[in-house]
Amino acid sequence: MGEGRGREAGGGAEREPELESEPAVAVEAVMSVQVVSAAAAAKVPEVELKDLSPSEAEPQLGLSTAAVSAMAPPAGGGDPEAPAPAAERPPAPGPGSGPAAALSPAAGKVPQASAMKRSDPHHQHQRHRDGGEALVSPDGTVTEAPRTVKKIQFADQKQEFNKRPTKIGRRSLSRSISQSSTDSYSSAASYTDSSDDETSPRDKQQKNSKGSSDFCVKNIKQAEFGRREIEIAEQEMPALMALRKRAQGEKPLAGAKIVGCTHITAQTAVLMETLGALGAQCRWAACNIYSTLNEVAAALAESGFPVFAWKGESEDDFWWCIDRCVNVEGWQPNMILDDGGDLTHWIYKKYPNMFKKIKGIVEESVTGVHRLYQLSKAGKLCVPAMNVNDSVTKQKFDNLYCCRESILDGLKRTTDMMFGGKQVVVCGYGEVGKGCCAALKAMGSIVYVTEIDPICALQACMDGFRLVKLNEVIRQVDIVITCTGNKNVVTREHLDRMKNSCIVCNMGHSNTEIDVASLRTPELTWERVRSQVDHVIWPDGKRIVLLAEGRLLNLSCSTVPTFVLSITATTQALALIELYNAPEGRYKQDVYLLPKKMDEYVASLHLPTFDAHLTELTDEQAKYLGLNKNGPFKPNYYRY
Repeated sequence: MGEGRGREAGGGAEREPELESEPAVAVEAVMSVQVVSAAAAAKVPEVELKDLSPSEAEPQLGLSTAAVSAMAPPAGGGDPEAPAPAAERPPAPGPGSGPAAALSPAAGKVPQASAMKRSDPHHQHQRHRDGGEALVSPDGTVTEAPRTVKKIQFADQKQEFNKRPTKIGRRSLSRSISQSSTDSYSSAASYTDSSDDETSPRDKQQKNSKGSSDFCVKNIKQAEFGRREIEIAEQEMPALMALRKRAQGEKPLAGAKIVGCTHITAQTAVLMETLGALGAQCRWAACNIYSTLNEVAAALAESGFPVFAWKGESEDDFWWCIDRCVNVEGWQPNMILDDGGDLTHWIYKKYPNMFKKIKGIVEESVTGVHRLYQLSKAGKLCVPAMNVNDSVTKQKFDNLYCCRESILDGLKRTTDMMFGGKQVVVCGYGEVGKGCCAALKAMGSIVYVTEIDPICALQACMDGFRLVKLNEVIRQVDIVITCTGNKNVVTREHLDRMKNSCIVCNMGHSNTEIDVASLRTPELTWERVRSQVDHVIWPDGKRIVLLAEGRLLNLSCSTVPTFVLSITATTQALALIELYNAPEGRYKQDVYLLPKKMDEYVASLHLPTFDAHLTELTDEQAKYLGLNKNGPFKPNYYRY
């Protein structure tokens, strides 16, 4: 972005005098001005600022949006009938164009956006054929007036770029690491994507068509549009639809009261409606303040699901929504479906008696599983839990194939960048890291990898990536991507050393990998340039591009492939069915992996989509391998 400061033309050129009148200037995003020299202008009694038509003037100086914004007259002044600036149409610079060409006194032709003319009783005023000013003396001699080219300076040049009112909402300082950028260091406006209504959903009184108000969404009137999105998602989720059809009569989840905290998208809506079709009662909140699709949340609320979520929640809203799901008079949840562990943590801390009555927990993220293992190790996990994240169908499909496609989608939508030749460092070479690296390498990027595990590190080397420490490449890379599940992977020291316009984003579930809290200091300026894209500007003018404030990039800034989510959602549904219907004593107060047989069943439900045909073992082959002909085909210790 260029700044709206005027530059002096030529060595020792005088400053442009301030304009006392209010010019009615139509700025076509760029302008070039000719000024008659100070010596010749000594006798000028009047100054007239004349606009030339677009056919007479070809733009030369490319001004930034900031410069154009600064040209607007101050409040209460200016010509009310002056046309608005058309900064949306910057010209493509051609050969010899740009500031240097426009400011050069030796340039043969200087196209003008406006010219300053003078009248003199002793000299006739004529246009020179090359577009400059000509003076005609009484004896008929025609001479070209001395001239300099200057950029008009405006009094309000330091006006902040794109000032907008800051959205005021409820916030909590309890979790400073993940504060919303709607604080005092941000220029963010609304996070919502489809409504100009700044009223918090918590302050609205809404009812669905059945008269129920047991929900809190952005706008219940968006339900019809959300329903169409859900119907589209159903076409790409064959396993869930097959499970719904096969088990609907049996109602294996009859009596289950499931409280869920996941991303609320069209795909998870299909999962929720499948659980409902299988007999469960559900209450739902979002696990990410940016990933909720408002229209989908509205469609779920319209169909009777108590949903408490909207895109752009504050931290206080986030915990309020979770509490509204849990703390309901006369409703005791007996199953938890979590993504990240926040819901489990909230019930464990705030409602310990309720937590003891939970029959099972299903967790699908690295972060949430880590928190479950911590509870188990400390002897505080009093209910059985299923680790869906480490199931084969989650690790090898959602983490790998989903991220391989969605990393490019998220980066393209937010930055419009080209990947070819860019230097990228990917922190972590687990399944998510493998997917990100493969996609970026295929697009022509130069990819570096950081890793703590020597096995994953060796895999990265064998896949053709250079293994480095982050400090070794932080000054030269164009993009930094974290996907470790750890905290403070990218620190303030790293951020300080990054090159100008470096893009920083996170593909892990938690927002702890990038030390965003360290950037919320008075000396740094936050500038919201588009939804989920912030420029963090250092005092020397360097800026980094921070995506989704360090939260999960793909679900915050784009979408993910529906078919892959069908695999994960089916795994979650089967895990809930297994825990809910398991006989007493099968699962103790510990964390378990999904049985291998279930992993294989989930995979088999998706094969018909590809018209795939499995080979069957003969009795002799099955006996030789010591396997059941119907599986499971791999032991639990097998590494895929």
